[in-house]
Amino acid sequence: MRGLITPQRLAIGAVCLASLVVCCGLAYWQWDRFSQAGGTFQNLGYVFQWPLFGLFPAFMVWRIRRLDARRRAEAAAGTAGAADEAAPEPVAAPSRPVVTVEPVRAPVRDDEDEELAAYNRMLAELNARDQR
Repeated sequence: MRGLITPQRLAIGAVCLASLVVCCGLAYWQWDRFSQAGGTFQNLGYVFQWPLFGLFPAFMVWRIRRLDARRRAEAAAGTAGAADEAAPEPVAAPSRPVVTVEPVRAPVRDDEDEELAAYNRMLAELNARDQR
């Protein structure tokens, strides 16, 4: 097992603690603004919001460690499960090729619908212009 105290972990802890201290200071500042005559309920909202911002880095560290532990447990279970199972037998290739047949469609005639025929003529003219 890796060492419990490493420079990287100390740095992460220091950043989380600094974030909490700074955000609690900002919450206190917002409380002072709320307590003054010109204070609003928006300032009071920030009083509750800043500590949450300060706790967010610590939450992310906790969440990342939890996901990493879950990934390691799944990987360990996957390697143990793969060793127990025998390799599946290969599936034989079909002896004849598979042929797909598209359904036969009746040809569309332009004279059946005058509006459709006019639209098709317009598309043909536009296509002819684009080809030039």
